[in-house]
Amino acid sequence: MLSNFLSVSATDEYYCLADLNFYVLSDCQELATQGKKGRQLKIISSTPINNAIEVCFCEDNYSVWLKLEDSQHLQAATESYQGILVEREKIVSLIPQVIEFTHQAMNVPNYYLWGGTVAPNYDCSGLIQSAFASVGVWLPRNSYQQEAFTQRVTRDELTAGDLIFFGDTRVNHVALYLGEHKYIHSSGTDTGNNGIGINELKDKSDRVSTNYYKQLWSFGRVMNSFIS
Repeated sequence: MLSNFLSVSATDEYYCLADLNFYVLSDCQELATQGKKGRQLKIISSTPINNAIEVCFCEDNYSVWLKLEDSQHLQAATESYQGILVEREKIVSLIPQVIEFTHQAMNVPNYYLWGGTVAPNYDCSGLIQSAFASVGVWLPRNSYQQEAFTQRVTRDELTAGDLIFFGDTRVNHVALYLGEHKYIHSSGTDTGNNGIGINELKDKSDRVSTNYYKQLWSFGRVMNSFIS
């Protein structure tokens, strides 16, 4: 029973006491995301399925499954989560720190991890979400959610800190624009760098840049923080 692992929370909300893995389904076979120590979540159902419980992150409203045994690493929250609205004017001043986060992440040995949002290994949207979260600006979890959340800009309007989205039938990859036709992203092994790297927004450049240039989808600007 869940009560054997968790203390009672009047809010049904809990803090992560450690970095934890969260999964797409209750069988806990496919990593969906990770929760860094200190993140806050809400229990969706207190009835375990396949020795897992369904939870929802308070910061980005992302629903996932947690292994029941890992619920021992949760602590009851005394107050419900309250998102903090950060608007564009403030975000502009924070962009250098967002970019610095990605550079520091790149300079640590890493590889691409599907579902990764905790250093050193990230997926594409995990790196972007974590970089903005490091300055108190929350974005939705997935690349297509981030695309829907941001304001569309044209390529000519791109400034450092804007997001570049790639896809085929829908958005499936995101990068952070650095300026001077360069962007930083965490990409996989087939078409990418197998980790965090810098590439160019140009055709017929290096292999990775060329691969992603063919998949250009849209450009977005973070105007405010996500409030669930």
